[in-house]
Amino acid sequence: MPATTQDTLRMTLEAAAEAIRTRRVSPVSLVESCLARIEAVEPRLNAFITVTAELALEQARQAEREIETGRYKGPLHGMPVAVKDLFATKGIRTTAGSRILADWVPNEDATVVRKLRQAGAVLLGKLGMHEFAYGISSVNPHFGDVRNPWDTKKIPGGSSGGSAVAVVACEAFAALGSDTGGSIRIPAALCGCVGLKPTFGRASLFGAVPLSWSLDHPGPLARTTRDVAVALIAIAGYDPRDPVSADRPVPDLLEGIDRGAQQLRVGVPTDHVWDDCDPAIAAAVRDAIEALARAGAEVREIRWARAADYAKAASAILGVEARAYHEGAFPGRSSEYGPLVRARLASQGDVDAETYARSMKLLLEARAGGADRDLEGIDVLAMPTVPTRAWTIEQAKEVARPSEWTRITRIFDLTGQPAISVPCGMDGDGLPNVGRGRGSTRGARVRARSRAVSAAIARWLAPGRQALRPPCRSARRNRTSRE
Repeated sequence: MPATTQDTLRMTLEAAAEAIRTRRVSPVSLVESCLARIEAVEPRLNAFITVTAELALEQARQAEREIETGRYKGPLHGMPVAVKDLFATKGIRTTAGSRILADWVPNEDATVVRKLRQAGAVLLGKLGMHEFAYGISSVNPHFGDVRNPWDTKKIPGGSSGGSAVAVVACEAFAALGSDTGGSIRIPAALCGCVGLKPTFGRASLFGAVPLSWSLDHPGPLARTTRDVAVALIAIAGYDPRDPVSADRPVPDLLEGIDRGAQQLRVGVPTDHVWDDCDPAIAAAVRDAIEALARAGAEVREIRWARAADYAKAASAILGVEARAYHEGAFPGRSSEYGPLVRARLASQGDVDAETYARSMKLLLEARAGGADRDLEGIDVLAMPTVPTRAWTIEQAKEVARPSEWTRITRIFDLTGQPAISVPCGMDGDGLPNVGRGRGSTRGARVRARSRAVSAAIARWLAPGRQALRPPCRSARRNRTSRE
């Protein structure tokens, strides 16, 4: 097969997959280019905890042989991807970004990893994250801080920070993350890619280190809406080993995805989500909503009285279940936790049983149809992903720093409805901008009911509004450096 060029790393997953299918690009040369890219930028970005170079080249050679002999498996065949380091990988250490699991080598794959392998994907390695996924910054005292590729003094968001950075910095074509309070969508927003939290139960949690059993969602991050749809199709489906897995067919999420925004019914909540929102973020999201209207969407403001209740309940559930998971190690091994996670676990004893029970009752009612009934007549909701701008890494290390980063995103972890974050503008500095970014991006998030999600994840990008071009030539050293 022909060799790849550096420009190939800038392709979307779909475009690169088509080049592999038509044998214009070799899986081996594509993986070699990704590994060279990782070697070049990792000293500055630290997106990976473990790079599996030898395995990746072996898998790429196998994919190349299969494709050459007519055994093409689909758009992930031969594609370099990476996964958050809380998904078990057979024979490869899985740390969950922690000291406690630093030497754990699973004897089988998580279901979503197994499905990626079955689709022919090539595993480049395991991605950096906030310790035990319990935070939104991806600063990590055990494996080093993950850094935003547009401004390496800033956080990339979390807890799936490495997943977003690897995609945006052209180290991988897609990545898996997990979302319990916003941990796929927040880093997607801050780094400038697309992050999709699927419907609860759509993708299996078997083999994933939990944060909160009731709220965890695995999902993909990639450069475009079509790319995340391709990745989700691969990892979705019923898994009898996951007790909350949904036993229903996986639809073709690409069907009708390019129809545009005509007749898409978009609701803009007036309750909760705009409270304390940074004016620049609000303006960027409002501009994106206006673009949808100009493209033919039916946009209207709606009341959403239970939004704040959902957010409050999600916070209570997460705290109790996180503390329960760590009961065997905390507080007995508290010295092995980083200061941020140690402080959060110590504070979670304040949630009483009645609060947890009432919160779970609200969750069950929401997932039984209550959340959808609240939004009858609406296909998608449009709102900011995050209400505030990216912190510096040093700010993120302040243990008692007040934060409401997940006040919007965690609503949909409770309701279980699918949610997506897509790029829709820049921060107050006017950056990032086509590979010359120095700040952090903002995402607009879309909540889509299951019947509308296949169209919604693409229709959000109205004609003329494209995902931010990732800074693939080099990663920014700081806000003032230039390529």
